[in-house]
Amino acid sequence: MTKDQSSVYDIRDDRFRHLIVGNAELEELYSGCRWSEGPVWFADLNCLLFSDIPNQRILRWVPDGGVSVFRQPSNFANGNTRDRQGRLISCEHGGRRVTRTENDGSITVLADSYNGKRLNSPNDVVVKSDGSIWFTDPTYGILSDYEGYKSEPEQKTRNVYRIDPASGEVEIAVDDFVQPNGLAFSPDETKLYVADSSFSHDVSRPRHIRVFDVVDGKTLTNGKEFCHLDSGLPDGFRLDTTGNLWTSAGDGVHCFSPEGTLLGKIKVPQTVANLTFGGPKKNRLFITATKSLYSVYLATRGAQTP
Repeated sequence: MTKDQSSVYDIRDDRFRHLIVGNAELEELYSGCRWSEGPVWFADLNCLLFSDIPNQRILRWVPDGGVSVFRQPSNFANGNTRDRQGRLISCEHGGRRVTRTENDGSITVLADSYNGKRLNSPNDVVVKSDGSIWFTDPTYGILSDYEGYKSEPEQKTRNVYRIDPASGEVEIAVDDFVQPNGLAFSPDETKLYVADSSFSHDVSRPRHIRVFDVVDGKTLTNGKEFCHLDSGLPDGFRLDTTGNLWTSAGDGVHCFSPEGTLLGKIKVPQTVANLTFGGPKKNRLFITATKSLYSVYLATRGAQTP
């Protein structure tokens, strides 16, 4: 290992050794955010977009080209992903909405209300292969004016929603979370994982990831705890092609096996908010952590599409 790299990896299970590159450095690519979030890789443009929520901007990182501003103001954008046509999908705390950036740069509102009442503050989002859009709606963006606009919630519960690809109808997929946060499908899309990060404001509340069976492509059943974090809380996460789950945590990135066993950790100097796989072979893990963007090469590949 290179200097100090032995301290980067915390191996809890020998299976973790086959997922990491022992001499790959944890690289700090950029620093200057207030709270970095929502990384999404654009392979066709060879760049990464990520949010700096309190600074009201979405940033663009290009290999060997540094960081520039992609959008400002960003309406306090948080989580980002791409749909199957490659368009940017964003959760905006400021507008309490989910939006799509069209190819010409215009913005289409996909969801901003449910049953005639405003959403809380959409947080993270994923797109399924059938084109349906799934997002979480905790209250983080309306708790203060730091990452949105302070306001009272209009929804009685903090939900996970599904936007139908044909009709655009917004439906509740599950409504029993305290503060739903990151979410991701298993590689075969038969399971949906959803974080509950309510530990952030009440230490008696959950800091775990739950997993649901996906029935008929749109119904969530058999919800149960998948894993519990021993440091910090789960925010954003992604899965690799073999079903291992890589999640943000207080002391870095935690990797769990498909059955929920902690395999190991990648230690990061700052609290991690989110992550995504990218690079030409999807084997580079990009990590948004407090004020910085980091990356590390792995011996596995991300499962997300595109």
